[in-house]
Order: sequence, then C-alpha cells, then structure tokens
Amino acid sequence: MQSPSRKPADLSTSLNRQLHAYAIGASAAGVSVLALAQPVEAKIVYTKAHVVLNARTNDQYAFDLNRDKVADFTFAHGYFYSTTTGFWGSVLQMMPYKSDGNAVLGNGNALPLKAGDKIGPSGRFSHYGLLASARGTGKSQNSQFMGEWANSLKGLRNRYVGLEFYIKGKIHYGWARVSVSKFRFVGTLTGYAYETVPYKPIIAGKTKGPDVLPVQPGSLGALAGGASQLQISAK
Repeated sequence: MQSPSRKPADLSTSLNRQLHAYAIGASAAGVSVLALAQPVEAKIVYTKAHVVLNARTNDQYAFDLNRDKVADFTFAHGYFYSTTTGFWGSVLQMMPYKSDGNAVLGNGNALPLKAGDKIGPSGRFSHYGLLASARGTGKSQNSQFMGEWANSLKGLRNRYVGLEFYIKGKIHYGWARVSVSKFRFVGTLTGYAYETVPYKPIIAGKTKGPDVLPVQPGSLGALAGGASQLQISAK
C-alpha cells in the first residue's frame, strides 16, 4: 500500500524572510569563524654570528635584529690608557644603536640571563647595558671591577642579553648570546634573535618557531545566540 503523497507546504512570506535572514547571518558568521580560526603564528627570527671584541681595543659592532637594514643595537668595547699616569679603563657593553627607545634588560647593568629565561613586558629595561668593566693603575691588583658579567674576574660563557626594540611603533623582544672571558674581558657575540609578534615574550636561547597563539572564537557564540532568538511559526 502506497503512502499518500504529501503536498509541499507553502511557507508564509514572513517565514521566508526570517529563513532568508538567518541564512545570510549564518553564512556571514561562518566566514567570520573561519577567519578567526586561522592561528596567529609567532615566529622567531634567529641570526648566527661570531663577533670578537678583543681586550685593550676600541671596537664596536652594530647589529640588525629584524633584518630591515637598520641597526638596532651596538656591542662595544672601549679602552683607555694614559702613558703619563698609568691609569687605564676598559668597558664592555650592549646598548641601543640610537636613542630611539630601544633598551637592554637590567637597571643599567645587563642581566646575564640563562637559556630558558623569559624576556618580555614584565622586565625592567634600561637604555644602557654594562656587561663588564675595569679600571685602575698599574697591574690588576690595583683595579676596580664592575658588572655581573665580570663574575669575580672569571667571566661568563654563553649567557643572554635581553633586548627590547621597536618595529613600526610596536615593541618586540629579543636576545643576544654573549660570552665574556676572564679578565681582561674579551667579548664574543655568537647570535641574536627576536620575536615577530609585538609584545610577545621570547625565551632566551630559543632559535626556532613558530608557536601557535590561541584564538577566541567569539563569532560562534554570536551565531548560537542568533539561532536561539530566531522564531519560526507557520501561518
């Protein structure tokens, strides 16, 4: 026995309009959700280097963190010696290339970070970063030493300087890997890196990305709310 055929029901003009509006809204929300679902990639750009600043020299190396052909920081060694008084001075430092807001992690003395330390907005940055310095007359026993990288004249190997700098008006974070020899403080820069996402911290020593940043799919909630508010009633 065949089932009786069903005659298609005619939808009212009002209902048709509601369904049409819902379809347009759902389509737009779907596009929005797809757009939001695309993860934001945080990429670390790493540059390998081998720059040696010898003791008893006046030398410096300006480096470009983000490879835009504009120097961002200067790794420098300064030395002074007076033949008349025997006074001498030596300083190894990391500092912004220009007075453009760039800064070094630490309160005037660059902190010797270890691999895995976080560099970001919570840190205290300064426009000058002393690594190690010494001054005196005659032999080293008449000298004064400053800077955490001096490490009681033993120096430090493969530590990291935290860096803060600007790209198109937004703050980015980076690091420079530095070794300081025992007195008389030869400085060696062996690499540097920065995080491409503004204001996102970077981990000292990390050379590869990307990391996937979480995204809040707000449009899903809006779509669900719209569906719950849609009232369909046949006339």
